[in-house]
Amino acid sequence: NKALKILVFVFAFGLFMAYHVPVKAQCAICSANVSTNKSNGGKAANGLNNGIIYLLVTPYLAVCIVGYVWYKKYRRKDVSLQTSTMSAALKTD
Repeated sequence: NKALKILVFVFAFGLFMAYHVPVKAQCAICSANVSTNKSNGGKAANGLNNGIIYLLVTPYLAVCIVGYVWYKKYRRKDVSLQTSTMSAALKTD
């Protein structure tokens, strides 16, 4: 059951990563400046595209790192999700 969930997740993630649709996600001013610069032989389009990729990847990378650390911390069987004060209060009752 767990292996099937992992397989479905990996398959869905693979489809998500393989599916590529070119889009134009720039405001009109940025598009005009980049197209003018590129037609004049400038390299502003490359820098703008790299900046967009950087801004796109950073939050996903942060979430992945936090998720990995969380997974590593709580995957052991002996770790309780309750706080120590909560478990002490439960034992006294």
